Amino acid sequence: MTRRPSGASPAVFSERAFHAWLARGARPSSGIPLPLGDDGAALRLRPGRVALITTDALVEGTHFLGGSPPKLIGRAVASVNLSDVAAKGGRPLGLLPDLLLSPATPARSARDVVESARREMRRWGADLVGGDTKPSAARAVVGTILAEAEPGRLAPRTGARPGDALLVTGTVGRGGAAAARLGRGRVETSTLEGLLTIDPRLREGRVLVRFAHAMLDTSDGIAESARLLALASGVRVVVDRELLPDDPAVRRLPVDRREAALFFGGDYELLASVPAPRAAAAIRAVERVGGTATLVGRVERGRGAFLRRGNAVGAMPRAGWDPFRWAAARV
Repeated sequence: MTRRPSGASPAVFSERAFHAWLARGARPSSGIPLPLGDDGAALRLRPGRVALITTDALVEGTHFLGGSPPKLIGRAVASVNLSDVAAKGGRPLGLLPDLLLSPATPARSARDVVESARREMRRWGADLVGGDTKPSAARAVVGTILAEAEPGRLAPRTGARPGDALLVTGTVGRGGAAAARLGRGRVETSTLEGLLTIDPRLREGRVLVRFAHAMLDTSDGIAESARLLALASGVRVVVDRELLPDDPAVRRLPVDRREAALFFGGDYELLASVPAPRAAAAIRAVERVGGTATLVGRVERGRGAFLRRGNAVGAMPRAGWDPFRWAAARV
């Protein structure tokens, strides 16, 4: 074990050295007019396309734990932003990550975050095009993505119409099941991976946007997403509990914890409001790109979000991801 001499300062993270390392890993591209590390990033857009910009942050203690591997954090900060791009049927172009780090952060840790984020972007035909680092008492990673989409196919949250069918991709409750495994003792590696493993539904989003009047991701949970959709569109949204595709991890939880996990959030699926006559075609289109979509409810005249259980319809459970409440509960 190497001991630091008494009174010696810990190693200080070097922003300039980090930027120099980052530039060495950049790929030359005709689509990026400015070099990595310039005062801004520039990306060319094709005629007839609109730019999408989205940003999201992951904060230690709220979105990831101290023992979370940097590679998982980096992949996740790209994926949570890619999920927003998917909800608009977009194609990602570039990511700018901002790292808020302790001055004593090992350079290897910061590199792992960025390299993992870069790999996730390249998986989708995009790249890392810039970013920043700042000293901070609390560790956090902020990601901003620039993407492009078709101007007439953005499926805004305001677009849901009475008579639409509600479709959800994938399963419901994956994020809640991972969070339910958190305890006061040692946290298993599989739990950390479950919290940060996100598969953005970009392929599904690109086909669903051809059908959808409205679409959003379910990062805050399907209950909260249904409320947001109903509020934005001025409609009544009814989700059928019996139709929800419960994630297998939810079914492995004790019975009395399943519903809380189901509506907790962190699923990063897509909830789409689609004209009912086209719902079957939309589901088949999603299946053709390797995904799944399930009919889970409908849009009606009225206001608010509701949950059907058998023949009874009641208010949607007051559940969903609330980062400030979650952070306060873990203090």
